[in-house]
Amino acid sequence: MAVPKRKPSHSRQRMRRAQNSVLKLPQLGICPQCAAPYLPHRVCPSCGYYKGRQVVTVSPLG
Repeated sequence: MAVPKRKPSHSRQRMRRAQNSVLKLPQLGICPQCAAPYLPHRVCPSCGYYKGRQVVTVSPLG
């Protein structure tokens, strides 16, 4: 079994672990019905359409 010859420095350990904390923002699509941004594979929150069909009725806030 391979064993490291030297202990990794604090800097090298922290550089390796820093990659795990990078946040990735979700990629947004544009709704073909209302042109609002929405998460892919989910119902559009502004118009309620999914795959060209109305799935949820959205009432206007007021």
